Amino acid sequence: MTAHVRLNPDFDLAIEAVKTLMAQPKDGPFDPSNCPVRDVLSHIGDKWASLILQVLGVRRHRFGELRRAIPDISQAMLTSTLRSLQRDGLVHREVFPTQPPSVEYSLTELGQSLLGPVAALVLWSLEHHGRIQQSRLVYDGENPPARKLR
Repeated sequence: MTAHVRLNPDFDLAIEAVKTLMAQPKDGPFDPSNCPVRDVLSHIGDKWASLILQVLGVRRHRFGELRRAIPDISQAMLTSTLRSLQRDGLVHREVFPTQPPSVEYSLTELGQSLLGPVAALVLWSLEHHGRIQQSRLVYDGENPPARKLR
């Protein structure tokens, strides 16, 4: 058996996560389109979803407040992402019977449970972004883009 070198304190957690994923009941060969991790991360790993989750983690917001808090997002993308997060049970949409109707968004209990993991990813990104950019520059310098075939 090969001994694993422990590079960081999260090594055991990572190994347990892989073991848990691999132990999931299977109806046949591994099907990536039916992978629960891939399914969840494809929604919450999106750049807009993580930003919206962080903003709603502070307090509930109306649509316009969210739009101002995330100025680069288009109205259509904000609407689409909120609907996706609501569909996944992470965001609650509450309509108030005013004229005109007002709507507020907040995190559900499930959404709140994501704040820690999202915050950890944000902090990791901030800490390592410079190294990642440097690695990209080195890689791009050593691997010029392929020429298009005519």
